[in-house]
Amino acid sequence: MVRQGHLCIAAPIRHGRRAELEGLLATMTLRPGIADPGNPLVPFGQLRRIHVARFVILDDPSLPDRIALAESLPVGEPLRLAFIADFDGAESDFLDALTALAAPGLRRIFAFCIDFEEGTDLADWMRRHRLRTAASYVNWRGRGTRQIAEEAQLHQALRAARLAHGDLPPEALWPVLAEAAGRIPLTPLRGPRLAERLAELAHFLLLPLLVLLLLPVFVIAAVPFALALRRRERSDPVLAPVPDRARNRQLSALEDHDVTNQYSAIGSLKPGLLRRWLTIAILWAIGWGARHIYRKGRLARVNTIHFASWTFLDEGRRVYFASNYDGSREAYNDDFINKVAFGLNLSFSNGLGYPRTDWLILGGARREQDFKRYLFHHQIPTQVWYKAFPGLSNYDMARNARIRAGIAARPRGAALRRWIAEI
Repeated sequence: MVRQGHLCIAAPIRHGRRAELEGLLATMTLRPGIADPGNPLVPFGQLRRIHVARFVILDDPSLPDRIALAESLPVGEPLRLAFIADFDGAESDFLDALTALAAPGLRRIFAFCIDFEEGTDLADWMRRHRLRTAASYVNWRGRGTRQIAEEAQLHQALRAARLAHGDLPPEALWPVLAEAAGRIPLTPLRGPRLAERLAELAHFLLLPLLVLLLLPVFVIAAVPFALALRRRERSDPVLAPVPDRARNRQLSALEDHDVTNQYSAIGSLKPGLLRRWLTIAILWAIGWGARHIYRKGRLARVNTIHFASWTFLDEGRRVYFASNYDGSREAYNDDFINKVAFGLNLSFSNGLGYPRTDWLILGGARREQDFKRYLFHHQIPTQVWYKAFPGLSNYDMARNARIRAGIAARPRGAALRRWIAEI
């Protein structure tokens, strides 16, 4: 079974070099924000294991909120450049392949970071600036780039054969389609090995085991925790300013060039150890659930997300959120509000200025106007975004996998008609 990995590298940018860095990153794009797969700096298209990747300048528009809302937090934080990628295989193998392919281009890009010098060891520098991700989500665990590419090719071949013989009834059409499928080489899908199954089982049991071990602590701390949380919920200020039109145009210019879009947002956590440790625990649980529960096409009831991640910055004072999703930004927000508002509250309600929640999961995102303004207040532009399979949505990939399964199953009757309808 193919394993997907996630990588986030981030480092402070040299003072006064941002505009020059943005100019260099712009040379990597075909359209605003959309990477040229063959760009000379980092030719993503030659790294067959990448699903999505981005370069983004982590310029936090919400930092001034700290002045008015949280005197205990420092007013400033470093301006960082981040490289984020979701890929197949081990991280070490990916970094080796990335370095071998694009070392000169990466050196030009990372030279804008304060501690990257001419003689710096690139691979070692990237490893030292790797940030541990607090939680990550993969739409369909085990579905690698090779499988996606081959199944898309299979669908195209079968569709062409079906259109060429559209007058045939299903039973007569089957041999034509089977012959067309036989001409497409498909790499056998490998299931998880015993060691992998045991590792997954051990990780799955970790959460219930921790709950059992800490149950006495939870019982003792439940009332004080609830009272402390409720006191903060009632007094924490909300900051949801009216969106700036010019900034909205800037963000919109980077969107809707494909069926899939990128999203980047950054913000500060509310001050205090309660909020800090609560966020750590919640994101760990989200990561556990994404690995073991929401692993086959849906995050709760939302099926439009390809990959998503939450990463702590600045010793846990801020969180950076990155996602890749199908459809428009507005539909993306509405999907979550309507289907899993409680999940949004769990994920983001510890953020400074978040719409007021009740008992952590109620309210919050349900206050739709405040929530959407809050999101916009924290969204930042992604300077370079790469997607390996433009034009393919999560639905398309799932359909292509079902079509492939149908070839092996040899459906008949009503099942055959349903299978042909998907082609």
